[in-house]
Amino acid sequence: MSYQNVNLREIAQKYKDKLKKIKLCIFDVDGILTDGKVYWAGEEIGFNRQFFIQDGYGMKLLQRAGLKVGIITAGESIGVRKRSEYLELDYLYMGKENKSLALNEILEKEGLTDDEFLYMGDDLFDIPLLKRAGFSATVSEASYEVHEASDYITIRTSGNGCVREVIDMLRYAQEIIPAVKI
Repeated sequence: MSYQNVNLREIAQKYKDKLKKIKLCIFDVDGILTDGKVYWAGEEIGFNRQFFIQDGYGMKLLQRAGLKVGIITAGESIGVRKRSEYLELDYLYMGKENKSLALNEILEKEGLTDDEFLYMGDDLFDIPLLKRAGFSATVSEASYEVHEASDYITIRTSGNGCVREVIDMLRYAQEIIPAVKI
């Protein structure tokens, strides 16, 4: 199925009851916000990644609408830290495969329940969060077990707008319309 032939507004309607409750969006990095590839950027930087610009703008749109946005990733990277700081994300947790500990801390701080957060991940250690989330999504490249644990599998691929696809669905369900000056 081609992304150009998809009506995300219609798809969002199928998940509207779940999406309307979302107040917090948490994203994995490798394989979600990036294509899952890392490259060596030298001793000062270490391993680095590339990000899709529309995903970042989508995160900003959610924040402007009052939602909290964060990253929980098993990896550690100066590039991820810098991207998070640039976007002024509400949360950044790096370096732990047990992502539930970070999630529990965020939910407690925000006073939210499981049905009020969205999670997007692509690997086996993301399954506990995918199963807990009020709405969960993954990419087609993820394993079968991750697909089973997810509400939605994106049309766009890892690091190529899959996050923005899910953000747009959330925006349509919650009627978040960005102010655009012409």
